[in-house]
Amino acid sequence: MLKKLVVLAIAGFVLYYLLTAPEGAARAVGDAWDATLGAFAQVGIFIDSLFGS
Repeated sequence: MLKKLVVLAIAGFVLYYLLTAPEGAARAVGDAWDATLGAFAQVGIFIDSLFGS
């Protein structure tokens, strides 16, 4: 019950943030996407250094 309430509260906050500050939300999503791609790139470099020449 509490977990469901917390999830709904977080979803409500995200929706409120998207509606009141779309530029900030878009920037946050873009930054998160860039961080995710950077992390995968670093994993790729690590794997390449393990099995590469």
